[in-house]
Amino acid sequence: MKVVVCVKQVPDTSGKVAVNANGTLDRASMATITNPDDLAAVECALQMKDANSDVEVVVVTMGPPPAEGMLRELLARGADKAVLVSAREFGGSDTFATSQILAAAVNKVGVGKGDIVLCGRQAIDGDTAQVGPQIAEKLNLPQITYAADIKLEGDSVVVKRMLEDGYMTLKAQTPCLITCLKELNEPRYMSVSGIFECYSKPMEVYDYEALKDDPLIEKDTIGLLGSPTNVYKSFTPPQKGAGTMVEDAAALVGILNAKHLI
Repeated sequence: MKVVVCVKQVPDTSGKVAVNANGTLDRASMATITNPDDLAAVECALQMKDANSDVEVVVVTMGPPPAEGMLRELLARGADKAVLVSAREFGGSDTFATSQILAAAVNKVGVGKGDIVLCGRQAIDGDTAQVGPQIAEKLNLPQITYAADIKLEGDSVVVKRMLEDGYMTLKAQTPCLITCLKELNEPRYMSVSGIFECYSKPMEVYDYEALKDDPLIEKDTIGLLGSPTNVYKSFTPPQKGAGTMVEDAAALVGILNAKHLI
């Protein structure tokens, strides 16, 4: 059984968010982390591997060459193989073009009966929650989103899916794609032995030449040319002003009256 996990390296938004003069994120000057929802997906795959020694965990990311460091960390956590999808032709891709490229990469990794593709629900830099479902559509796979619990039952998966007002339970045949919530689990740390072993585990780089024969990879469906949307502007939201402490209801009524709110 193969579990392919799509991951993304994102800016660490817990610190200062740097923005270029043209309104785009200055990613080069910001610290990066593995997207939290994607880490939950990796941990889910590793738990499947813990329960079944026949499971192979493959992590896949699209990004610049430095993203190799993130992949090495995931190998140190226990993944078996890593794939870095990186080429100038892929630069500037929006969610549509990114899903085209990642779907082609998953095709090359190979997904068959009994296999699963896992993604995080969404990335903290874009918050679109679009790439996972788009990959499923392009690979013609059944999909279940917002997974809060995943159980294997033979060639099927049973997923507890989070809704705004509760949960629903769905069952799907494999191969399928599932997007995972950060709340799905608590990701493990790298082990000392894992850190030593991560550099001996296989890592492949898929560039444009490696993927160009896939029907999904056309010049007008990848990169800036293949992106029907683009980011107009990124900015740091203004900080809220200091609040006012109100001692009693009468004082609150007086303030609201003064502002003509009541």
